[in-house]
Amino acid sequence: MSAVAAGEAGARSRPVAVSRTSLADGLLFAALFTITFAKLRWSAGGADVNISDITAALYVLAFAWSRWERADARAPRAVVVLLGFFALFALVYLAGYYSLLTTDDRALYFKGLVKFAIHFAFLVAAVWHLARRSEAFYWRMLGWFVAGLVVNGIYGIVQLLVAEGTGGNLDRTVLSAIGAYQRGGINVFGAVGESAVYRVNALTLDPNHLGVMLIVPLLVLLPVYLRLERGHRMRLPLALVLAFLALVELATLSRSGMLGIAVGLLVLAVPYRRTLLSARFLVPLLALVAIVALIVAQRSNFFETVFRARTSLDGGSARVRLEIYELLKPVLDQHPAFGLGLNTFSSYYEFVTGRDNFGPHSYYVSVLTETGLVGFVAFLAYLVYLFRRIGRVRRIGKALALRGDEAARRVRPLGWGLTAALAGTLVANVFYLTMSFYYFFGFAVLALAAPLVFGRRLEQR
Repeated sequence: MSAVAAGEAGARSRPVAVSRTSLADGLLFAALFTITFAKLRWSAGGADVNISDITAALYVLAFAWSRWERADARAPRAVVVLLGFFALFALVYLAGYYSLLTTDDRALYFKGLVKFAIHFAFLVAAVWHLARRSEAFYWRMLGWFVAGLVVNGIYGIVQLLVAEGTGGNLDRTVLSAIGAYQRGGINVFGAVGESAVYRVNALTLDPNHLGVMLIVPLLVLLPVYLRLERGHRMRLPLALVLAFLALVELATLSRSGMLGIAVGLLVLAVPYRRTLLSARFLVPLLALVAIVALIVAQRSNFFETVFRARTSLDGGSARVRLEIYELLKPVLDQHPAFGLGLNTFSSYYEFVTGRDNFGPHSYYVSVLTETGLVGFVAFLAYLVYLFRRIGRVRRIGKALALRGDEAARRVRPLGWGLTAALAGTLVANVFYLTMSFYYFFGFAVLALAAPLVFGRRLEQR
């Protein structure tokens, strides 16, 4: 047996019948589909409850019920490792409780702790779930995740058209009908003359959030698309999805998102440097460029001004993000081991600057200030584990290729896409913190479950 498949003994059982887990299956798909719909939230007991909180919590309960019904607690080694990380992070966060000083700090801390528990329980349950499911089920799960972002993007484009055409607020019109509208709408970056500059945020809370989230589907799907056989039924749909999501990415005007995609493309250039110069990649790309050029040509002065503003590093937002890193030293001087306490950066920032409800705008600043050096080391260990598991996917693909298995044409590109998406997301989170959001746990499910699902092929004689 290949070394790639070693250590996956817990995942060797055949996929179970769908009928016995249909409720958990449906809730998993629902959770992944809505995992980026941050604006779908309602006030309950003084806190915001997001639709992702509801679907993820219901899924975890359904999965636990299905395990209890079978009296089956067997788990693959990957799930045991995840439970170990769950316990490790929980201990770090609980230790940070002793740094809390105020009632507001404690309220923020407990809110963050509940979110973490739901997020990580979802991750553990979903990886465990997929370890017993088929390859087709995995691709369906990826499809629901991408479909959610496509719907998000469609909403964002309509949101932009409404704002540009009538100055209306699509959020107020649509979300108020279901009681989910709280405030805001499409992001207004500024104005050029009498024309407002809009940045699409769709169903997320910030255009940069959407821009960074789009890194995952764009970079995961691109290598899979590039390796599809001529005439494959998914070739045109994937090309359209990639072009559309790239257009939405541009509409966010997110520098962090575009930086992450650029880094991801550099990663993909290693195995796909020739394919990236082929007609399969260049034709859709040139079509997208032509569409953008046509739009820009209608208002060239307007877009030139916007471009200069978004590429300048002298603006106030860039300065604030750099200044946030200056807050690391005083925190680490006072609380080096476990930081200020989970989810309490905004309280600390308000004490220092007087600005309330302001996040760290960097995942790394968030981890260091809120969980200290111990928390940062725990995060690095988890990150190494993610990269190792994704590396296993690539090795599985290579082993399948050596055996002449056609599945290698999907598995190996998937492994490279996951690698590029993780690298791009890490870079984008230097000035944003989307890795603490639900969608990143959805990405982690894809990364950690893939070697369990596709590694079974190596066990077949």
